[in-house]
Amino acid sequence: MQALYGKDVIIRDRELKRREQANREYLMKLKSDNLLFNYRLEAGRFHGREIPPDAHGGWESPVCQLRGHFLGHWLSAAAMHVHANGDAELKAKADRIIDELAECQKDNGGRWAGPIPEKYLHWIAAGKMVWAPQYNLHKLFMGLVDAHVYTGNRKALDIADRFADWFVEWSGKFTREQFDDILDVETGGMLEVWADLLHITGDRKYETLLERYYRGRLFRPLLEGKDPLTNMHANTTIPEVLGCARAYEVTGDSHWLDIVKAYWKCAVTDRGCLATGGQTAGEVWMPKMKMKARLGDKNQELCTVYNMMRLAEFLFRHTGDPGYAQYREYNLYNGVMAQTYYQDYGLNGNPHEHPRTGLLTYFLPMKAGLRKDWSSETDSFFCCHGTMVQANASLNRGIYYRDRDDFYVCQYFDSEMIAEIGGTEFRIIQVRDHMNGNRLTSSDTSGYQSVNETAAVHENMPPYRKYDFIVRTSAQPEAAIHFRVPEWIMSDAAFYVNGELHGKSSDSTRFYPIRRVWRDGDRISVLLPIGIRFVPLPDDERTGAFRYGPEVLAGLCDAERILYAESDDIAAEIEMENEREWGSWRYFFKTVNQDPAISFRRIRDIGYEPYQIYFKVRKR
Repeated sequence: MQALYGKDVIIRDRELKRREQANREYLMKLKSDNLLFNYRLEAGRFHGREIPPDAHGGWESPVCQLRGHFLGHWLSAAAMHVHANGDAELKAKADRIIDELAECQKDNGGRWAGPIPEKYLHWIAAGKMVWAPQYNLHKLFMGLVDAHVYTGNRKALDIADRFADWFVEWSGKFTREQFDDILDVETGGMLEVWADLLHITGDRKYETLLERYYRGRLFRPLLEGKDPLTNMHANTTIPEVLGCARAYEVTGDSHWLDIVKAYWKCAVTDRGCLATGGQTAGEVWMPKMKMKARLGDKNQELCTVYNMMRLAEFLFRHTGDPGYAQYREYNLYNGVMAQTYYQDYGLNGNPHEHPRTGLLTYFLPMKAGLRKDWSSETDSFFCCHGTMVQANASLNRGIYYRDRDDFYVCQYFDSEMIAEIGGTEFRIIQVRDHMNGNRLTSSDTSGYQSVNETAAVHENMPPYRKYDFIVRTSAQPEAAIHFRVPEWIMSDAAFYVNGELHGKSSDSTRFYPIRRVWRDGDRISVLLPIGIRFVPLPDDERTGAFRYGPEVLAGLCDAERILYAESDDIAAEIEMENEREWGSWRYFFKTVNQDPAISFRRIRDIGYEPYQIYFKVRKR
């Protein structure tokens, strides 16, 4: 199955576009000199006597052993933006950075291009403590490869290819046992980038590197059905398995795919998930189906969210199982959107002193009464800082797929898909019908409110989401459009073609297909019944979280609260309030029987307030 992205998918959703634009502005705001500082320092191209006062801090400090990692993320994010919309200004900035990296490589002797000294890798070979140099260097490789693949920058590929020669020589000095010891020090996505470069160049040296970077100490127990993950650092292994996924695509060797499937079974199927979709605490995998004791201050590291979403995307493409797309939806709303580019979802008449924006938060705490810890623009640069810019540059991915003349709608966001069938352009325009009756957005435009029936028909928030898909084509092609049926629907999803009911389904294990000869202007309407569900922990059915559709709700609590339920229908303890403002439906919720009541919001709308996601429920 082929993923559609880049120029083939245009984001129209207001919230996704806001995040996409904020991400682009942030990439442009960061000075090239600061992004390059550690590379120039290592290459002897910086001649100052003091660190520049505006130099990046945190993990980018020149005294941090992971210095320079962020530039690789930056290059990847910039490349994805350019690929999607042809951003000439961003491409020019990226090209100039790559030009300077080429000069740094020359001054380092023609091969080494990293922002850290070569001796760091000799140190790990000797068993001396050093902080994950290969994880760091992979980011540069990744950024260079993406700059070549998505923007056509040949110089980026040349830098990566020459840099790889250093690794061929270095890694060849060790026995298998010795190099396995080296692989026990976090390597990031080195395996993935060797597969990428093998695919691009066909050079057999990358086959050699794939073989050397095969981490048997992890892969063997996975294939044997054992659990090597519990209490192990999660984001050390996810990129390694992403490398297996890419190696399968490049080589066709099913052994790589077997590892990926075994990893998913161990990490997700057998382990379970939080209501948000996340599965980690303190950066390590939680025990299988035992999460109650791990609800704390460091749940759901953003890096693990994004990389597991990438793994789910790979598995969807190779299996067609919509469960992987569902996993991505939960993690997009309650991970990427909850942990990056926060913007206040304000309640008028209730002012607060909190900032109205937030850049990113490393973790998403699950312990009651804690807050999101937002980082700064230039003084943090921990690992998730790089993940943030990549995740928000790839928001148009994972929405649409095709398999010959079969198209798959995996996510529901205002967007446009552009493809060809038999040489004729075929477009699908997805628009959510909010059923609010007008476009009034503020009291300033009240004079433009028109009288219509819709505003009165939907007196309250409709109990379903409605999405319209309009086909645009100059021919009359025969094709099928398959729609994902979310597992969170409250009753049958309904599908209409040009106003007539085509069918219903509540089966989230398969897509709902509509095959026909399409004509320009054909309209498919998808109705997804939505409501509130109580989602218990795997190891405590009386402790759980609430989801409204795919989105987790959080109570505004500065200390842990217990919920008292009137019946076994725990979800009935939460209801909507303040549901309308001018022409828009609003997303505020509260408890029914608590004294005092607890206000709830979607977790992505929580900024600086203390909150509680998981509640112990007692029967009155």
